[in-house]
Amino acid sequence: MNSSHPHDERMLILSPHGRDAAVIEQVLARNGFAGIAVTGFDAMVAELAAGAGACVIAEEVLQDAGAQQLLAWLRAQEPWSDFPFVVLISKRHGAGSRTARSIFDQLGNIVLLERPLNTETLCSAAASALRGRRRQYETRRFLAERTAAAESLRDSQAQLVQLNQTLESRIEERTRALAQANDRLMNEVLERERVQQALVQLQKMEAIGRLTGGIAHDFNNLLNVIQGSMDLILYLSKDENARRKAEVARRACERGGKLTSQLLAFSRNQRLDLRPLDIDSLFDGVRELMVTSLGSSITLQFEQDGPPGYLGQVMADRNQMEMALLNLAINARDAMPEGGTLRVSARCEEAPDGLLPAGRYGVIAVTDSGQGIEKALLGKVFEPFFTTKGIGKGTGLGLSQVYGMAQQSGGTARILSERGVGTTVEIWLKLADQLQEPCAQEASVMQASHGGEHILVVEDDHAVRQLMVESLEALGYQVSQAADGEAGLRELHRDLPSLMITDYLMPGMTGAELVSIANREFPGLPMVIATGYADMQAIEQVIGANTVLRKPFQLNELAAVVSKALAQPRKSA
Repeated sequence: MNSSHPHDERMLILSPHGRDAAVIEQVLARNGFAGIAVTGFDAMVAELAAGAGACVIAEEVLQDAGAQQLLAWLRAQEPWSDFPFVVLISKRHGAGSRTARSIFDQLGNIVLLERPLNTETLCSAAASALRGRRRQYETRRFLAERTAAAESLRDSQAQLVQLNQTLESRIEERTRALAQANDRLMNEVLERERVQQALVQLQKMEAIGRLTGGIAHDFNNLLNVIQGSMDLILYLSKDENARRKAEVARRACERGGKLTSQLLAFSRNQRLDLRPLDIDSLFDGVRELMVTSLGSSITLQFEQDGPPGYLGQVMADRNQMEMALLNLAINARDAMPEGGTLRVSARCEEAPDGLLPAGRYGVIAVTDSGQGIEKALLGKVFEPFFTTKGIGKGTGLGLSQVYGMAQQSGGTARILSERGVGTTVEIWLKLADQLQEPCAQEASVMQASHGGEHILVVEDDHAVRQLMVESLEALGYQVSQAADGEAGLRELHRDLPSLMITDYLMPGMTGAELVSIANREFPGLPMVIATGYADMQAIEQVIGANTVLRKPFQLNELAAVVSKALAQPRKSA
């Protein structure tokens, strides 16, 4: 079947007198035809509009005036359509009257059936009418395809004409698009190469950082032994000559400890430790390292608004700030290949609108007299991997690290530059509370006796462990020791101490793992982790209310941490 609608094969039945319509509908249904009886010409025309395959109509109803509606619908048929009718005629009337012939002629495609009807005859007439209607549907489809093909041909011809008319401009446009695509591809290739080279450089820096961190860890242990021994001499010896020499050695150890802290900051194995930081001491601490890094062709100047101490303190991590200033100094040196002036200054200033929350901040600025940066690039300089240096001469991470450090410190960083004049990088930091009193820790720690509390020391380095044991014994504590985490656990089960001090980085079980197990098996036991190189996230997951002791530590720092840990209220199991 080639109809496009399920109603296209319905048989409409119009025989309003008697039960003819109902009987015919039942007969057709029993023989597989879809039939529907209608009550008049209004209903018939409506159903024809919805779709039908043929119509069974009684002769006598054609005499009604309403038949003109049907004839009007027939006259409005599509050219392919010749709607079929099965007309039921009576034997006594016949089909020979002039009026009947006129009506039949206007109906056109008709089959006459004489009543009374025979079922087989009715079904045969209905099947014949529907076959003819299907052929009309096929014609309709064929005409529609031809029409569509003709329209498609006309469209194709129109497009061909238009294509011929615009061929030159289209070729030019396509050539331009291909050139642009090629430019984009080349830019992507160059960008990929730049990122790949930056990644290789980053991997090199990461490897150097790991090596540096490992060296700093081992050096911390050596410094810890030397510094601890000097502290013990100063604490126990009465010989002024020995004390004087021990003090010189202890100060050298402090300088070495500062160096290891800077190495750890470089390797990014320390997190920010925000404390009130005196700007004068910050400048003093970084001055020598910056002079060495800049060379003789660059003049280094340090300036402050007001006399020394006038600006007070800012909240910052000393090691990270020193590394940030060194990074900025090296960037400035690279921007002044022929030499110049580098000025490091500090001031207090109200934050401009939109930069930071309102208030006064400490501003540390590094200004060079170099080439400057183009305005178009200023918005990108704090992005990771962005660099204006040549390939292999920079990772693009220095300024992004400075910006990240300032943000984590509660401030920010901004850059001001003018081409041919120079560049200023400003680090804005919160001011510390000026009412904070200096810590009297050392004076309070080195006095008074203790109640003989029992302390367990777990440390894999024999020299460091021995020093810690002797230092704690000198402070009046009873001390037991273990060379690794497993031995420490056995000691805890054998004789539970008042406090456990453990190294972090040990073979086998780390200090963090030991603390985690001890927290479960001995809840409430005070614990201290001693470390100079550690994954602080791993420590914080288990440390709870416990304390971290940074290596290398002085005797007074050890005493203060132990006193603080023992003073914490102990929970019952």
